[in-house]
Amino acid sequence: MKKIAILIAGFMLAFAPVRADEGMWLPMFVKRLNYADMQKKGLELTAEEIYSVNNSSLKDAIVRLGRGFCTGEMISDQGLMLTNHHCGFGVIQQHSSEEHNYLDNGFWAMKKSDELKAGFSVSFLVRMEDVTEAINSQLNEEMSFEERTKTIKMISDSLEKETKGDSDYDVNVKSFFNGNQFFLFVYETYPDVRLVGAPPSSIGKYGGDTDNWMWPRHTGDFTLFRVYADKDNKPAEYSEDNVPYKPKHHLPISLKGVEEGDFSMIFGYPGSTDRFLTSAGIKYELETRQPTYVKLRRQVLDIYEDEMAKSEATRIAYASKHASISNYWKYFKGQSAGLKRLKVYDKKKAQEDAFQAWVDKDADRKELYSGVLEGFETAYSELKEVNRLRIYLNEAIFRIEAIAYSRQFSNLKSLLEAEEKDQAKIDQEIERLKGGLDDHYKDYSKAIDQRVFAAMIEAYHKDIDAGTQPSKVKEMISKFKGDYNKMAASVYDKTLFADKKVTADFLNSPKAKSIDKDPIYTIMKEVLNHYYQEVRPMIGTKEEGLARSERLFVKGWLEMNKDKSIAPDANSTMRVTYGQVGDYVPRDAVKYDYITTAQGILEKEDPNNHEFVVPEKLKTLIQDKDYGQYADKDGNLVVNFITNNDITGGNSGSPMINGKGELIGTAFDGNWEAMSGDIAFETELQRTIGVDIRYTLFIIDKFAGAKHLVDEMTIVK
Repeated sequence: MKKIAILIAGFMLAFAPVRADEGMWLPMFVKRLNYADMQKKGLELTAEEIYSVNNSSLKDAIVRLGRGFCTGEMISDQGLMLTNHHCGFGVIQQHSSEEHNYLDNGFWAMKKSDELKAGFSVSFLVRMEDVTEAINSQLNEEMSFEERTKTIKMISDSLEKETKGDSDYDVNVKSFFNGNQFFLFVYETYPDVRLVGAPPSSIGKYGGDTDNWMWPRHTGDFTLFRVYADKDNKPAEYSEDNVPYKPKHHLPISLKGVEEGDFSMIFGYPGSTDRFLTSAGIKYELETRQPTYVKLRRQVLDIYEDEMAKSEATRIAYASKHASISNYWKYFKGQSAGLKRLKVYDKKKAQEDAFQAWVDKDADRKELYSGVLEGFETAYSELKEVNRLRIYLNEAIFRIEAIAYSRQFSNLKSLLEAEEKDQAKIDQEIERLKGGLDDHYKDYSKAIDQRVFAAMIEAYHKDIDAGTQPSKVKEMISKFKGDYNKMAASVYDKTLFADKKVTADFLNSPKAKSIDKDPIYTIMKEVLNHYYQEVRPMIGTKEEGLARSERLFVKGWLEMNKDKSIAPDANSTMRVTYGQVGDYVPRDAVKYDYITTAQGILEKEDPNNHEFVVPEKLKTLIQDKDYGQYADKDGNLVVNFITNNDITGGNSGSPMINGKGELIGTAFDGNWEAMSGDIAFETELQRTIGVDIRYTLFIIDKFAGAKHLVDEMTIVK
């Protein structure tokens, strides 16, 4: 439920002075971020050194991975990029095999020719521009949701086309506060990215799921990539002729470490927060959305873990899939617990009561905001079941890999069924599908998918109202009289989409009828068609009502609190947050320090638990205190530290920067006690967990023997 927009005057209020530990701010407004307060806390840079369009600045060292799944930072003048191990985990896994097990053994390119294709792009922000007036001038309160949406898209498309011109830039307009504030972003995207170095998972994922979202941590969550460009330093597709990209700015690296109260600034691409969510939304989260995610993901994880324990090859193949599911399985568990423990529903209800009292004091306000709060209650009630269905589509039906894969064959089916067949297009589509066979089946297990099918079809059939299930699917299930394992065995024996050889043979002589009658394809088609043709049309007016309530509630909330600073929610655009290094008290009689050291790695070691295995070489280095220049003043090796910076998903890999603009760490996680922070920021509890940059360099240099990479960097002692 995304956030509500305000008019320009209200937006300017959002960038007034703010407490240092809360707020994800657009860097172009850094001068309005209480710059004097930032200086008091230790900032020594000018605003121009943080964000500039015309000159080199910190923003030029920050990259968006893909479309925003993580953040990275440039750390050398040769295109070297640092991000998290979990951000690069999929790449590491894709290149791993039993023969070259980079997941377990790590990977280090000792020369540039050894680097491996990453398979994702990175984007540098060129500039951002306020285009609110251009869009808002064409909007009014009388417009329906559909009219408003179409108008915004039309103007946004025009602005993007005009800005792009004949350049190679990527341009997009993003809305803030749910559609009354708009900014245009211009990016330069580099598609040639290569894996340079990654520690073994016993370092990069030390603590595994047990320590995920927890403090204290002892995790070396980092990976190195390199960005490549053509000879003119411009974006280019992968080529052996490409050369390392020369960034406009790269971050110098500090070996001085951190102390309690030190200034910390984080740049990155936070994905989404929901801090304007109302009490009705909290109720929906706790009763419907989050329990559903937790239940379905746990069922899949149990199957994965059982099968992964049986085979080394399966463990490698499913490592990335398991990690992506388990991360937010635990996140939703923690967020639900946090919302309850911190009584967020009650806090939201009190805010809404105050809002209604403010509305009731003015006749004009009563007219404008009439029915806003009631609209939330009505909308969430009416949308509850359809939203459950949406979740089951993604987390149950399309969690079945064969079903998701079968959807790729829809275009081929249409081409084969056409009255006037275009053989050239058919051949092109066949070649496209053949080209994807190796990638799809490399990390696919028919046995695992068959088990997931049985579990997820059962969950879908039992948990979703029978009236919102397609009749053909219900008939298929009924045929097996509730024996879902028997149904799965039959389906996977007949389908074209669960065996590489079967799929390849089919593509040598494809027929539309074979696709259409395939049991896996049938389920996919019937479920989607039923949703889009029968369910989706019924919910348009209900969603429009929710959108109206969201927009007007936050518009009023900002007007009501015009003397306060309110930050825009995260929406995958570049943001800067600032705060300080510091400890915290999670509960009565417990206090957590702001750093962890390498000694804690040995204290947690458990050779019988794969999450806490310590590589022998690392153990020896720690026992000998062979830390070199990376030790602190007391001779200890700091592993992780915490700050009160405001981050969320998408910030993974973001640089943690000191007051001089030097890199001190890499953000990778939040803390369990404040898992509700995406909805309600908890000032006393919220912490960002980062890898101390000295531990990163220690692993690269002393553990991996890749000092040539450290030599590329600008080290500040």
